[in-house]
Amino acid sequence: MDETGEQVTLREKAYESFTRHLLARDVRPGQFISQRQLVELTGLTLGAIRELIPRLETEGLIKTVPQRGLQIAHIDLSLIREAFQFRIIMEKEAVAFFTRNARDAEVERLLRQHRDILERAEAGDASPELEQHAQATDWGMHNAFVDAMGNSILSNAYRVNAIKMRLINQERIRIDGRVAPVMKEHLTVLEAIERRSVEDAVQRLVAHIGHARDRALAV
Repeated sequence: MDETGEQVTLREKAYESFTRHLLARDVRPGQFISQRQLVELTGLTLGAIRELIPRLETEGLIKTVPQRGLQIAHIDLSLIREAFQFRIIMEKEAVAFFTRNARDAEVERLLRQHRDILERAEAGDASPELEQHAQATDWGMHNAFVDAMGNSILSNAYRVNAIKMRLINQERIRIDGRVAPVMKEHLTVLEAIERRSVEDAVQRLVAHIGHARDRALAV
């Protein structure tokens, strides 16, 4: 690999390491952190961290505060409104495309996943394992809609917003104790997709995202 390729790989490793620690709550929203602390956290070089910072600032994951240093994105009402507005704009187009073009087998797979989780939740399973599986299934459905469009620009933009959404989820709207209601909302979307009803799928997805937004804003 040439020097340019090595630099790109190092930058990607630094980014992946930072976002992994961020989502693992090793650093918290609103926390101030130095470049040296990022080096210790990620195990990467100071040079790699310095190259990483402009990207994180551009994506809104950190900001530089004069005389105080680097601050991890703070979960405030503005961030919540903007992140959810982005989701609605992006996912309306995505679910419409998915409804028209997804293979029957893919739709059936998503339906089967959700129905299985709902059945377990309604049978009294409140285990952390089921909640984790439900959360992964939740994210997986939304990602499937966006990725189906086959547009790397949109998928990358959505991925950045998804990091912010996961931070919001952790702080304000965790799925804990809400597995059944969330699965039911998802199933209304998936059943509209199964019928190939674009209008219903879009309407139900927007309602689902709106409910999550309202819960986050109400906390």
